[in-house]
Amino acid sequence: MSDLEIARNALIRPIEDIADAAGIPPEALEHYGKYKAKVDSAGLRPPGSKASGQVVLVTAMSPTPAGEGKSTCTVGLADSLARAGKRVMIALREPSLGPVFGMKGGATGGGYSQVLPMDDINLHFTGDFHAITSANNALMALVDNHIHQGNALGIDPRRITFKRVLDVNDRALREVVIGLGGPANGIPRQDGFDITVASEVMAVFCLAEDLPDLRERLGGMTIGYTYDRQPVTVGQLGVEGALTLLLKDAIKPNLVQTIAGTPALVHGGPFANIAHGCNSVIATKTARRLADIVVTEAGFGADLGAEKFMDIKARAADVAPSAVVVVATIRAIKMHGGVAKSDLARPDPDALHDGTANLLRHVRNVEKFGIRPVVAINRFATDTKEELDWLLHWCAGEGIDAAVADVWGRGGGGPGGDDLAAAVLRALEREVEFTHLYPLELPVEEKIRVIAQEIYGADGVELSSQALRRLGELTANGWGHLPVCMAKTQYSFSDDPALLGAPKGFTLHVRDLIPKTGAGFIVALTGAVMTMPGLPKEPAAGKMDVDADGNTVGLS
Repeated sequence: MSDLEIARNALIRPIEDIADAAGIPPEALEHYGKYKAKVDSAGLRPPGSKASGQVVLVTAMSPTPAGEGKSTCTVGLADSLARAGKRVMIALREPSLGPVFGMKGGATGGGYSQVLPMDDINLHFTGDFHAITSANNALMALVDNHIHQGNALGIDPRRITFKRVLDVNDRALREVVIGLGGPANGIPRQDGFDITVASEVMAVFCLAEDLPDLRERLGGMTIGYTYDRQPVTVGQLGVEGALTLLLKDAIKPNLVQTIAGTPALVHGGPFANIAHGCNSVIATKTARRLADIVVTEAGFGADLGAEKFMDIKARAADVAPSAVVVVATIRAIKMHGGVAKSDLARPDPDALHDGTANLLRHVRNVEKFGIRPVVAINRFATDTKEELDWLLHWCAGEGIDAAVADVWGRGGGGPGGDDLAAAVLRALEREVEFTHLYPLELPVEEKIRVIAQEIYGADGVELSSQALRRLGELTANGWGHLPVCMAKTQYSFSDDPALLGAPKGFTLHVRDLIPKTGAGFIVALTGAVMTMPGLPKEPAAGKMDVDADGNTVGLS
């Protein structure tokens, strides 16, 4: 059966039953139908009570078009830990319509390791992304109206750095011209759209601790510069209250369940290749207050999502991981070893050996944060016993704890993740001396260099003339202390998506630096990465439909 068919045939419990099992009182629930609810996390325990649950971060080797199943392993691991008698909760990001309609399809796990209701979560869910999109675009309407109505702040239309957003992949909107048609229609200027999940409003939403912190962060966002090149913030416009009003319901985390009935908070969804790639701080900390173990994930490979989790999210909040899982597959390893996607089902010992260089670099990178990770070998039907045994033996030879996870076909509370759960429980018993990769006192350029050399394996960094100009502005405006959020292709350690494996001897090219002063980080744009992706030649949307009874068709 397909993921959608498995989800549709699963027994789904009323959400109040899931909430009760998780320790969430009925008065803290705001129902969105029978199987979804928002949680008023402020009312769960008396103010001042601290989170106590251990955080398990699930990350992965560099992704490939073959798919690695990180979300599937996240859900399967949580179900298996619950099966072992642990009080567990999951904290995940909400899927973006960009990849759902584009190349990836759904993002709720797969097989018998899914969060439900799968089609609702993958589509409009509880409307959080619509609220974030509306808040972002309301801000931009207010900015252009301010300029049209006399421009008391002296905003230079040529130096507006904030963009409008949509939660779809639409390359035609990357560069647009607005304000045409005469004086009544505003001031003509060049503009553009980002995808919602790359927006600073999304980043602020996911890093805010509570509603007052959300308001303060929104007010601190820089939207552009004056004619004399001074930064202009949302707070100077005086509209942070209106933006907070649009987000006051969305900021509450969403409660759903897995096929096995494990509670899951699915909330927020910044991309990891162009944003910080982690679910909301509010959801993670709420889960820590309710469970002994919180299983969460960071987007794409450990070079992107995990590094940002450690250096951005864990700096902003008390969510440092006690254990890390790196998901790998035989298929992905062989692809990094030089095998074409069409040939991945064929055994290739040499490619399997060569491709482990990518996995090994990710494992060693995680160790630089003071955590010895566990490798989860996500089993696919085409994997042979010989390949799986070889990889387990290789991991043991490198001193890496590893386990095969058969959670797609044997998850949902079944035994497919028992070995992985046992390995993670052993890891949780170890002492962790968590550390960040760099101190905030380092200059921005040096932070970028540390990430490029220590995590990516680059020889050095080359900043474009535009990036060098921005560097001067960052320093002059007092933003040099902020952490760095790298925007880079997810397919390679380098900024070249075709350079697979574990490349060395390359230079990382930084073309621009964008301050996100409300979120509290500097985005470094590298290579050709886009903040508004495009659709592939055959979008996943072409397979989707709805039947005569209103049931979703073709969502995977």
